[in-house]
Amino acid sequence: MKSPHGTPVRVGVFGLLGSGNLGNDGSLEAMLGYLRAKHPEAVVDALCGGPEVVEARYGIPATRLHWYRGEYRTASRAGAIAGKGLGKLVDAFRTAAWVRRHDVVIIPGMGVLEATLPLRPWGFPYSLFLLCASGRLFGTRVALVSVGAAAIGSRPTRALVRWSARLATYRSYRDAPSRDAMRAMGVDTARDEVYPDLAFALPTLPRTGTGTPPGAPGPVCVGVMAFHGSNDDRARAEEIYRRYLDGTTRFVRALVEDGRPVRLLTGDGVDTAVVASILDTVDSPLVTAAEASSVTDLMKEMAAADTVVATRYHNLICALKVGTPTLSLSYAAKSDALMAQMGLEAYCHPAREVDADRLLKQFRELEQSSAEVRRTLIERNAVAVQRLEHQFTALTAVLFPTTDHTHATTLRKAP
Repeated sequence: MKSPHGTPVRVGVFGLLGSGNLGNDGSLEAMLGYLRAKHPEAVVDALCGGPEVVEARYGIPATRLHWYRGEYRTASRAGAIAGKGLGKLVDAFRTAAWVRRHDVVIIPGMGVLEATLPLRPWGFPYSLFLLCASGRLFGTRVALVSVGAAAIGSRPTRALVRWSARLATYRSYRDAPSRDAMRAMGVDTARDEVYPDLAFALPTLPRTGTGTPPGAPGPVCVGVMAFHGSNDDRARAEEIYRRYLDGTTRFVRALVEDGRPVRLLTGDGVDTAVVASILDTVDSPLVTAAEASSVTDLMKEMAAADTVVATRYHNLICALKVGTPTLSLSYAAKSDALMAQMGLEAYCHPAREVDADRLLKQFRELEQSSAEVRRTLIERNAVAVQRLEHQFTALTAVLFPTTDHTHATTLRKAP
């Protein structure tokens, strides 16, 4: 694959990748799968949050997103505040220089246009704006691919997100509410498409079965989250967290009382405190914690379960993709939209108001319908894969219009 100048096309991937969020890394893995299959001569590297992890796991060169290494630590001392301030200036030049070296930059999935979790405008929204503005300045095509978006209350954050979207060459969303949110924030979405989350393009793992005797209660995966509400809930974040933790713990205890083995899963490093609290409070050998380091690990756990109850968005995707009946502890509209896409809208429960008794009732109803749910998931997964294949074809037409891949054989690393 050659650029108009006869050299291999240089592709950059951008985002909070390799930083501990397994869903983000799953989106990257899916995008790399597309590039390796359709554009194997592309020279690929990353600008990301965890470059060491990305280089080791995915074999592509990676550059640290922020010059100041304490970017995501709270700055209280004068030196730290000055470091952050200087870092913003340095990052403007670093980002521009990185973008300029590329023909194409891809933001693979992730909720980059939302603030459903606590977020400051000078954090990732500022980084995304620098990227998209640099792309427009230097003529580098920037693509937001199957990203999530949501209405944003903070005016500075909303402005940065709106301008980032406007400056991108290509935009697609992982659900209709995301596109609607961007339209409501003043972005012309007339040509923007909705496709499934990129994680649905990952290889499908077979269900492995539980190994439990017929009639015996099978294992349940419970995906937990250090949930403190949205960006607009900072004043009551601790109250929201305590309510979520208490309700989820009560639910796990109820499963144990029914003799059900429970496997606790996370999707980000910050979730480990929730796991530790549940293990300590319930204090039963039936409750164990998985140590998943990738979406593949998560899918293996969920493929071996009878049922999944999960909070994090990509925990839901992993469970749905392997065809395991799933109940969502929904913390944002994206969770409800995903469950509706997969035909499971009846099995959503608000993460802000976890009622253990009502959740247990929904769980039992889901298990009673498990055979029908599994059939539905097989059908919906097939549709999702087809839709993503359509998107990849569209991406090639928009981002690689001069592609000549008759001699393409290998995906090369950027020097």
